[in-house]
Amino acid sequence: MKNLNMNEIRSEFLKFFEEKEHLILKSYSLIPEHDKSLLLINAGMAPLKRYFTGEFKMAKDRAASSQRCIRTGDIDQVGITHRHGTFFEMLGNFSFGDYFKREAITWAWEFLTEKMEIPDELLWASVYLEDDEAYDIWKNEIGLPEERIVRLGKEDNFWELEEGPCGPCSEIHVDRGEEFGCGDPDCKPGCDCDRYLEVWNLVFTQFNKDANGEYHPLEHKNIDTGMGLERIALVLEGANNIFEVSVIKNIIDAIERKANIKYEEDSVKDVSIRIIADHIRAATFLIYDGIIPSNEGRGYVLRRLIRRASRHGKFLGVKGVFLTEISKAVMSSYSGEYPELTRDQERIFKILETEELKFQETLEQGLKHLESIMDSEEGNTISGENAFKLYDTFGFPYELTKEISEEKGYTVDEETFKKLMEEQKTRSRSAREDGDNEAWEKTDNIVIKELDGTEFLGYSELASSGKILRIFKEGKETDRLVEGEKGIIVLDRSPFYGESGGQVGDIGFLRGEFGFAEVRDTQKNKNAAILHHVEVAEGSLSVKDKVEAEVDIMTRRDTMKNHSATHLLNKALREVLGEHINQAGSYVDSKRLRFDLTHFEGISKEDLKRIEEIVNEQIALGLPVAVREMSLVESQEEGAIGLFEDKYKDVVRVVNMGNGYSVELCGGTHVSTTSDIQMLKIMSESSVASGIRRIEAITGREVYKHMTSSDRVLSNVGTLLKAAPEELDRRIIELQSENKGLQKEVHNLKQEESAKSLNDVLDQAAELSNGSKVVAFQFEDMDMDTIRGLGDKIRDQIASGVIVLSTVKEGKLNFIAMVTKDLIEKGVFAGNIVKQVAQITGGNGGGRKDFAAAGGKDISKVDEALGQVKTIVEQML
Repeated sequence: MKNLNMNEIRSEFLKFFEEKEHLILKSYSLIPEHDKSLLLINAGMAPLKRYFTGEFKMAKDRAASSQRCIRTGDIDQVGITHRHGTFFEMLGNFSFGDYFKREAITWAWEFLTEKMEIPDELLWASVYLEDDEAYDIWKNEIGLPEERIVRLGKEDNFWELEEGPCGPCSEIHVDRGEEFGCGDPDCKPGCDCDRYLEVWNLVFTQFNKDANGEYHPLEHKNIDTGMGLERIALVLEGANNIFEVSVIKNIIDAIERKANIKYEEDSVKDVSIRIIADHIRAATFLIYDGIIPSNEGRGYVLRRLIRRASRHGKFLGVKGVFLTEISKAVMSSYSGEYPELTRDQERIFKILETEELKFQETLEQGLKHLESIMDSEEGNTISGENAFKLYDTFGFPYELTKEISEEKGYTVDEETFKKLMEEQKTRSRSAREDGDNEAWEKTDNIVIKELDGTEFLGYSELASSGKILRIFKEGKETDRLVEGEKGIIVLDRSPFYGESGGQVGDIGFLRGEFGFAEVRDTQKNKNAAILHHVEVAEGSLSVKDKVEAEVDIMTRRDTMKNHSATHLLNKALREVLGEHINQAGSYVDSKRLRFDLTHFEGISKEDLKRIEEIVNEQIALGLPVAVREMSLVESQEEGAIGLFEDKYKDVVRVVNMGNGYSVELCGGTHVSTTSDIQMLKIMSESSVASGIRRIEAITGREVYKHMTSSDRVLSNVGTLLKAAPEELDRRIIELQSENKGLQKEVHNLKQEESAKSLNDVLDQAAELSNGSKVVAFQFEDMDMDTIRGLGDKIRDQIASGVIVLSTVKEGKLNFIAMVTKDLIEKGVFAGNIVKQVAQITGGNGGGRKDFAAAGGKDISKVDEALGQVKTIVEQML
């Protein structure tokens, strides 16, 4: 067989299927797009669900890819077994209603035996026990002996995700030899030993599994295959496990150098080395795809991987942070297929280093608390409450608590921990439903049969004639809407833009011979029918009526300004913050724009100012905005970026500003030149989720309104402060200085006033049995600093004694207590005194032995509380 490494195998695989007329796809991000059923991409077919269901189409009905994937279900086995890993690449070829089982099996056999030159006698196949068709192809057409074809049940040979396309499958296994086996003479695929390594899974997708777990036959049968790149490399390189293939071995070499140890000299340390090698690969790619460490969702997966790798580094004796250095080896190993990793290395390294430093602090604190808990627990079980406290209070991961506890011979009450976690989620859970999406949800399921979609004219026209094809009222089809009724109207052709790509739908009106309707919103359903949400203002509108459709010009133009501005903003963000910036969502209407981006920290005021300046510079230049339709390959050659729902259809729409300054895939509407935007003003920058920042901005007329409003406010403030707008800052500084001086004067006056009353306070002092003094006095409208200063003066006047003073200021009751040194030695403590005094008024407090403070509640009981001071002190003596 050929001796090829992972990079060479990937290249050969894609080349092979390109020759079989497959569209070659670049690996999708690890973050699923438009798929809430998955946390992370875990299989080659996962990003392609909508193509399997027929909802979308590619330029070809067959495709191939090398998709990066993450699976954490077996994370506890990583490093222990020879085949488990959290990060891997899945080679796959796919058919969307084109070829089926015969071609899939035949081409897989051809690639393995002819292109990879794996000897026929080493290959075995398994099929679903009810799949006679696949069995016959293997036996009669491929010529595989019956004894090397194994029928297995649903658990082994029926492939499915939580939701989506699924079906029976046929797996191809490589016999690695008896030395990897269990010794059973009947050992064959299906055994848990390492002899028969499954390298390629051919899934014959015939069903779609819905959210309720029900299976529905697909209209077109599909093929989804997946071959683990690391596994086939293991076979071709003759490695013992996936960690010893050359590309990953380079990462292990870096770990050896950093830890100053040798791999394969200590089996326990080997596990740690493999865990680090696996987890740092996963972390590097997760960060590249825009994920930031956090305590939930994808961010938690990343945090767990980084912290687990860091902890195993400590097992190996590595001092300080080290993961950035190992990440460099990952980038070196994968630079051929993913050169963008190196270009984005600064951001990746910063996030890795920041998280590892945080974890070291957490680890030190958490380990101390965990050791304390182990010492205090009765028996060998860590309570769920203590495990939760470690997680919730100290940020110590539960998995780490579990791992360390088990290493020390303890178990953890996981059931109680999960219960407490669920209670916390319930408390913090807030309504996530977005009312703005309600109309889309209700209309999304309206499928207009026998109609390919409404002809959209709105890129070039804002008014056109059309014919009413369908009318819906309250979700049901009808023939007519009359004055005062609301509903949805579908035309054969329309200038109205249906909401998509973050841009809101148009508003305007429809005018027919017998009626007039206001268009309040425009949506677009799955088969591209434009849905006009209307309210009939006059007469009636009926199916087959001809109408004049006119978009509200000013609203559309303002919306276009904001949409075009998001493209310039995206470019400016990349220029200032770095090429790692990815769009994470957007919203554009006539009033404002909202742009979400992946970034690991808040954007500084200086950077925001520079970003705003760059956008306005490009607006002032009046760059031409050109829109062209082209193939995906052509768009990539032009450097187009951006999210586009159907980026693998025959034709994509590219918006080019300034002959290459900003080039994005986009289906929205745009200005003709950037000068039409007039001006952009950034209004806010904030965090919306871990690793996701949000910028909100305005353009055009809204900027003018903002400036006018700001001028009015400045003018009013100037009038109040008796200063011109350009002198406001100087006037405010003067007023602040005057105010500070007045405050000092007030403070001095209060001190003088309190000093004058000092003799009155001392005259009311009581005497204890030992001759010491007790001063208990109530003041009105004095701040705590003044009261404390007065207490210090009283203490200086008495040789031995206790002082308790109270003050009521702005409705709040406070106490202070002071004790001289000689009484402290006799067990009289200020903290104990003030606590008892405050409790009489329903409050509480405490402090040091010589000084303490407390807050009260019931002002009417102040006299009673102060009257008890002498008794409280006598009891202490």
